[in-house]
Amino acid sequence: MTSSTPAALQPFGIALIQLGQVTGSKEHNLQHAREMILRASQGQGNVKPQVVVLPECFNSPYGVKYFPEYAEKIGFVPGSKYDVEKSESESVKMLSETAKETGVWLIGGSIPERDVADDNKLYNTSTIYSPQGELVAIHRKVHLFDIDIPGKITFQESKVLSGGESMTLVDTDVGRLGVGICYDVRFPEMAMVAARQGCVAMIYPGAFNLTTGNLHWELLARSRAVDNQIFVAMCSPARDMNADYHAWGHTMLVDPMGLKLEEASHEESIIFANIDPELMKEARKNIPVTTQRRFDVYPDVANN
Repeated sequence: MTSSTPAALQPFGIALIQLGQVTGSKEHNLQHAREMILRASQGQGNVKPQVVVLPECFNSPYGVKYFPEYAEKIGFVPGSKYDVEKSESESVKMLSETAKETGVWLIGGSIPERDVADDNKLYNTSTIYSPQGELVAIHRKVHLFDIDIPGKITFQESKVLSGGESMTLVDTDVGRLGVGICYDVRFPEMAMVAARQGCVAMIYPGAFNLTTGNLHWELLARSRAVDNQIFVAMCSPARDMNADYHAWGHTMLVDPMGLKLEEASHEESIIFANIDPELMKEARKNIPVTTQRRFDVYPDVANN
């Protein structure tokens, strides 16, 4: 959901929910996520959030064996008004209702989505809501998490999931936001395109594990921020050592100079921060890479 020109940038508060207590009960997971959104929307200190973010796979345990069981049909069509009341997705209905109740822009982490036209096709999908509770955009995870680190971790999302086929840039009343999911952060082209198309921040619900999280979670967040001189938010589930998949945690927000503004540990928590676009403008003025790129030497990935 983007217009040709992004809305004027203005300072805004953001809350990133490092959600825990995810169980085999979807009903419990949705209720707990709702409670945490309500709590996050209240703010903390001098931060009153206009944007609230949930982590990846918040309505189900994380793992390819769970995706088919917890998948929901959404049926969102870009450019068409979505009728939440007729939605088959209980997660969408809860998120829409809670966004409207709290009056925030809600980036609903991600859930397994089943294609309405093909029951055998599943996606890892983030749903994004306006303060009026409208479902305004979805992001289907573009890059699937297929890795094999001998002796440590093997994971293949492509066994059950299909990759999305588009980027997601959302125009809000506080500015344009880009959305990716987890493994998408490893592909710098997405953040490059988003930044050059006016995004003030990239938001990544994600669930890195204890191997890749320790190595790359912070590194990638700070790299995408510094490369593009934008804010980067990484929103993880809390770590549960009794679960099949052990999330890294360490939800964080990084500024355009690569400085961590806030960071969680690995337990369930909410981090709050203010995003000031002046920091982005200052970074670009002081280190003007945005005007120094040599597209006569290499191609502009944002020029399509």
